[in-house]
Amino acid sequence: MPHKFAEIAFTPTVREIQEQQGSRQGYANMDQGEDYNNALSEREASFIAARDSFYMASVSETGWPYVQHRGGPKGFMKILDANTIGFADYSGNRQYVSTGNFKKDNRVSLFFMDYPNRTRLKLLGRVETVDVNDLETLAKLEDDHYRARIERAFIIHVEAFDWNCPQHITPRYTEQEVEQMIATVLEETSKTKASASITNTNSVHGEGDFELVITGVRQIATNVRAYEFRDPERKRLPKVTAGSHIKMPVILDGKLQWRHYSIATNPARQDAYEIAVLKEEDGSGGSAYIHEHYQLGHTIMTTQPENHFELHADNRPAVLIAGGIGITPIKAMAHDLKARGINMHFHYAGRSRWDMPYRDRLQREFGSQISIYIKDEDQRMNLNKIMSEASPDSLFYICGPQRLIDAALDTARELGITDDRVRYERFSATELVDAKPVTLELTRSGKTIEVPADKSLLDAMLEQDVQIPFSCKSGNCKTCAVKVIDGEAEHHDSALTAHERVTEQKMCPCVSRAKTSKLVLDI
Repeated sequence: MPHKFAEIAFTPTVREIQEQQGSRQGYANMDQGEDYNNALSEREASFIAARDSFYMASVSETGWPYVQHRGGPKGFMKILDANTIGFADYSGNRQYVSTGNFKKDNRVSLFFMDYPNRTRLKLLGRVETVDVNDLETLAKLEDDHYRARIERAFIIHVEAFDWNCPQHITPRYTEQEVEQMIATVLEETSKTKASASITNTNSVHGEGDFELVITGVRQIATNVRAYEFRDPERKRLPKVTAGSHIKMPVILDGKLQWRHYSIATNPARQDAYEIAVLKEEDGSGGSAYIHEHYQLGHTIMTTQPENHFELHADNRPAVLIAGGIGITPIKAMAHDLKARGINMHFHYAGRSRWDMPYRDRLQREFGSQISIYIKDEDQRMNLNKIMSEASPDSLFYICGPQRLIDAALDTARELGITDDRVRYERFSATELVDAKPVTLELTRSGKTIEVPADKSLLDAMLEQDVQIPFSCKSGNCKTCAVKVIDGEAEHHDSALTAHERVTEQKMCPCVSRAKTSKLVLDI
């Protein structure tokens, strides 16, 4: 069964021209499928409800189309059900061209525009005019706080709809949106000035053998700064692959510690690396240290980038899923896949448009290959739909908050998607619920350690001066992997393979726990 919009809009002549221009193949999949796409989902309904204007085209008796702009308070176009929308027609319009056209031809075409997010929804329907005396219907369509007299109303029975790509949509912002943007910039500028006055004047950070210089600092979202690093002599940097991270030195409680940040730069670049750092007010202090102490011209002594979140090298399609600051490795992956010509789609969710680093830049570059979901605008990412509609050989790459990764893993299991097709990276250690204390017996160290429920096994060992290598502390790299001699591990890492877990009996103590009250480890 064809997509309903294609059935109506793609006439034989249109299809012939699509064939001539080479675009027909791209629309071929709209000629088959289970749905007619004439029932509004939550995505379309929330998008329409968030609009304060739309464009409406009717057909006149002379055969000419007539396009009109309609505006009102946000949400004045009401969603009545999955197949019906409607709006009140207020006094002020004296030409009545659309009203007259609908009397003879009830076909209508609507364009709903979201200029800041460069998104548009086009809808085809049939209009039913509601008389001013139909008080019951008018009550459903009027806005209580909008002071204008209703002359009539229009009910639109949805025939079909389709989403357009953002190409050539120029971002435009309302006065309120601009004010919010300016307020955010001013607030962050004030914080930057304040941090510059902090007494710590050290311009060299870290003790590694790989030297970088901070050559750029930009505020790219609420509480998110991008830091650009280059070689001190502007030489070419070591080439990185998509998903790579680099360690940033921080001083906490007087001690040197390291924090891992994904390199967001296009992997094809070797002139600079860029990371994006979200300042977490309730975090461990690493991100706050960077925001407060990393300044232009400062030197960073670190180690060369590593990658524990590799992209596949073959031509299988990819689905990229990012939430919030998890965009950083996913952004680099999108650049790489696009350059290689790999079929992919990119899903990016955030709390608000101001909390989404790189959003506008990514929309410009990836166009129809990216879908944006903004929580405070009632746009939700439907993981079941995304993952169930992907090609059977697609690989999924996910980075974001723990709840997003857990939800994606649960959805994959429900859909029967094998573990080897789902790859993910957490940017913080897993928050374990109902964790229990455990006794660690370390055979080679000759130590027994009682680990409380609120402490990781790795941290407990480090506090007892156990010499165990570690790196990410997030279960992404398996640097700290150790063999379990007795007891049963509860795995929460994203690094170990099934063979390493089952056959080699390894676990990552940085994030994993124990199913048993005691673990005997070979260390």
